[in-house]
Amino acid sequence: MSQIANPERGEAALVVAGQVRVLRPTFAALVAAEDELGPLFALVERASEGHLRLAEISALFWHCCEGRESIPRDVMGEAVMAMGLAGASAPLRELLKQILQGRT
Repeated sequence: MSQIANPERGEAALVVAGQVRVLRPTFAALVAAEDELGPLFALVERASEGHLRLAEISALFWHCCEGRESIPRDVMGEAVMAMGLAGASAPLRELLKQILQGRT
């Protein structure tokens, strides 16, 4: 099932196991990510300093992924590795922008 991300809502697209998935940073998704990764502001700071770890990127993507219940965590990690850090930077940037700015 292919979905289209809406950047006006802070969404980004990511290919996981051959399917386009929407990363949607809802309040519930971000709270769950924060519970696992620590304060989101600190996450943004680490990202801006180039200190964000691969596991953190994968976890943030997984928490924000629509339909994540059907995606094992390791499959999300493999998707991030398949696109490489350069490829993962675009959806990561969208999520971090949403965290910092919210919807305009």
